[in-house]
Amino acid sequence: MKRFILWYFIFSVWIYALPPGVEQEIQKSGIAKKDISIYIKELGYRNSVIASLNATRTRTPASVIKVLTIYASILKLGFDYRWPTQFYRNGSLSGGVLDGDLVIKGFGDPTLSIDELEDIVQRIRAQDITRITGDIIIDRSYFKVGTKNSSGFDAHPYSPYNAMPDAMMFNERVSTICVVPKQNNVTKETVDHSYSVLNQLKTVNKPCRGRYSWPAVKIDNTQVIPVVLLKGKISKRCGKRKICKVLTKPYRSFYYALKDALVQSGVEVQGTLHLRKVPTDARILFTHYSQPLEKIVSETAKKSNNLYARHLLLMLGARQYGAPATISKGRKAVVQILRNRGALGAGALKIDNGSGLSRSSRINAKILAELFENAYRHYGQRWMKTLSIAGVDGTIKKRFRGTIVRKRAWMKTGTLKHVKNIGGYVKSRSGRLYTVVILINTKKGRWKAAKLQDNIIQWLVRYNGGTVQKSIRQKPVAKKESGVMKTKPPQKKAKHVQKYYIQAGRFSRFPDQGYLSKIENLGLRYTVRHETQYRVLIGVYKNKQSAKKELQKVRKLINAGAFVVKL
Repeated sequence: MKRFILWYFIFSVWIYALPPGVEQEIQKSGIAKKDISIYIKELGYRNSVIASLNATRTRTPASVIKVLTIYASILKLGFDYRWPTQFYRNGSLSGGVLDGDLVIKGFGDPTLSIDELEDIVQRIRAQDITRITGDIIIDRSYFKVGTKNSSGFDAHPYSPYNAMPDAMMFNERVSTICVVPKQNNVTKETVDHSYSVLNQLKTVNKPCRGRYSWPAVKIDNTQVIPVVLLKGKISKRCGKRKICKVLTKPYRSFYYALKDALVQSGVEVQGTLHLRKVPTDARILFTHYSQPLEKIVSETAKKSNNLYARHLLLMLGARQYGAPATISKGRKAVVQILRNRGALGAGALKIDNGSGLSRSSRINAKILAELFENAYRHYGQRWMKTLSIAGVDGTIKKRFRGTIVRKRAWMKTGTLKHVKNIGGYVKSRSGRLYTVVILINTKKGRWKAAKLQDNIIQWLVRYNGGTVQKSIRQKPVAKKESGVMKTKPPQKKAKHVQKYYIQAGRFSRFPDQGYLSKIENLGLRYTVRHETQYRVLIGVYKNKQSAKKELQKVRKLINAGAFVVKL
């Protein structure tokens, strides 16, 4: 028994030891191994772990946790899902006059913006409405999220990444103030009377740099209507500046922008804003739809949009457990959806708000890697392309520009204080595709962590082997002849021996798990290789006769068109 345990321990170390290249990069980084989790595996192959270090150790994920929220939303809703916003009338409509209220019910579309108001107003006008005698009523009851504008996660509560969700979202809860220094002109990008701006800027004829390049901004949130104070000196030579802050309620901003757009189009609105649920006798006018979910999740992943991730979590909670959506329902929904699809591995997991803007979220590298593999198995490159593409877009557009990684990695990043994480897919020069997760929680500096991740990913692109297995190389045995120590000359490297497999199938997408399970249940070993298509190969066999002997079984139980190949 003791010998078995010892053998198992040695075997485990042998299988999951770090490749020398990865080991060297860690040593050069100066970051302690205890602060690093790595899990790299060739996609589609069983027992093909390339590197594993602290893979089941729980860490702070930051924004890489978004992939759980994103993937669960795709599984539940599908790539083509569109968020609705419903418009009703509550009252009679005759001769162009709506003798009653215009009612809007929000379902949490996080992308609703000023750009869509023209279409919305045209559709209201198409209902032959030129005058509304009542109020504009907004129903934001689909989300139960309170009234906080900002998460207050850090010392920058008015920054857009801190915006809190709402069922009636507008412009991502961001108020934009435009400053044109040359004319000392300050305007709001959108008509919005829910906050005010006080301009105390002084223009100077100095170079546009340093303290003269940007307005000083102070926000007074103690008033009923928040006040944005612009002060200091700014160069006349500076171009247009946009100040984007989380200041007010999105439904108020939407109300003012919609009312102004209606008036500009010739629709008179006599009433004001009221918050209440859609009356039972209200009649639907039309439904405005968002862009497809595929575009929204791409924006969520590539730009690491916290607000979108929060909305996805809440929507899943409402769809899985019923409205109103809550954070608690959303957390449970994500876990249940992923678990039901076999996408969630074992280990401690805490999703918190779904965006990663959290110190309490927890996950390990292996769970993330297994989720990436599951997602690729179901959706292939369509899923991969929702992630940031190295050197092309998103959070790694600049990071890998001009390197061998460009267009060879599809990743989600995560950054907080003392946290630098990355996970996704890397394609090597040899054409092999790997799932890669590198989580680093360290006080040694995020730049050091990023450099280590970059170096490991570049090493992987150059990597041209199968599963890395650590073996102990014995030193040459010394022989003593006439008092002189001589060593045996190094043995020549063995030539590559071709091996035989049974090709059981060829697919344009990664094979269905049920198909692969059928092979496993027959006690057969297999690999999945990807060139232009996916090939399922059973074996390996030492000679053609051995392969032919098994071929009859494969043809009878799996695929009548199976045949023997030599690689």
